[in-house]
Amino acid sequence: MAPGTFIVSLDFELYWGMRDRRSLAEYGSNIRGVRTALPRMLAAFDAHGVKATFSTVGLLFFRDKASMEAGLPELRPSYTNRGLSPYNGHFAWVGADEDTDPHHFGASLIDMIKRHPGHEIGCHTFSHYYCLERGQTVEQFTADLRASKRAAEAFGIELRSLVFPRNQYNEDYLEACAGEGITSYRGNERSWLYAARNREQERLSRRALRLLDTWFDLSGPNTHPMPVPVAGLPVDIPSSRFLRPCSERWHLLEGLRLRRITRAMDHAARTGEVFHLWWHPHNFGRDIDRNIAFLERILGHYASLRTRHGFRSLTMTGLAEEVHRTHA
Repeated sequence: MAPGTFIVSLDFELYWGMRDRRSLAEYGSNIRGVRTALPRMLAAFDAHGVKATFSTVGLLFFRDKASMEAGLPELRPSYTNRGLSPYNGHFAWVGADEDTDPHHFGASLIDMIKRHPGHEIGCHTFSHYYCLERGQTVEQFTADLRASKRAAEAFGIELRSLVFPRNQYNEDYLEACAGEGITSYRGNERSWLYAARNREQERLSRRALRLLDTWFDLSGPNTHPMPVPVAGLPVDIPSSRFLRPCSERWHLLEGLRLRRITRAMDHAARTGEVFHLWWHPHNFGRDIDRNIAFLERILGHYASLRTRHGFRSLTMTGLAEEVHRTHA
């Protein structure tokens, strides 16, 4: 039996995952806190031998507004809900450079990740693109991907893995990814609770059940067998668990949250399956000490499973390469 695999992916987007001024007013401290939390996360990963994939919004690769505006895609998403597009007035909020605007620029953070060998910088689309929202097209998505690739190339980075914002995708978009050199993507958990939907189709009841699934086993371990490649498409590396940030509101349930994660890791290690943990760096931007301490407990558990069961850590591209070698 092949060893189990631990995948960690982080959706690195800073403010580009938001779409209104109020979000920045309410959540700006979390975003600024990334600059303190990220080096501590990297140190924790390195200390425990964990390789992480940082799926990065293309707009973060720029060092100043002038180069950002020069790197925008020719085709831009024509969402029916114009508020979903960062191109409709949002750029008026962007500062001159990273020193004056830590919410929209991430070049120094990308440089920091690059200084830690073993991790991967992947793609989270250029503009935090929503593939299932009404009005946009596959052609616009492809132009968005190409803009991401150009921005990453300026850092000497080849984008090979992708995480879809809000986990929205279908086969047409997967084919577009393959055409642009993307070899893997993070699919959704197999439970109906996590099936991809746009904002109009989402229901409060389903969101509530996903929240309960944080502490109580409603959907199973969500571990997955080693992927099998599908001709013409990137390798699907499904998510297993979103690592929610520590919350004073739910602090009495922290033991259950940890157990929900570690039991699924145990299952993957024993059965040779894949456990894929993900979150956003800005989730750790507040209560940094508590969030890092919680992460350390997960990473420590990974290290014990590596010793006992040969559990190993790979980036998304590393796993995709292994899948293709196995099925060559």
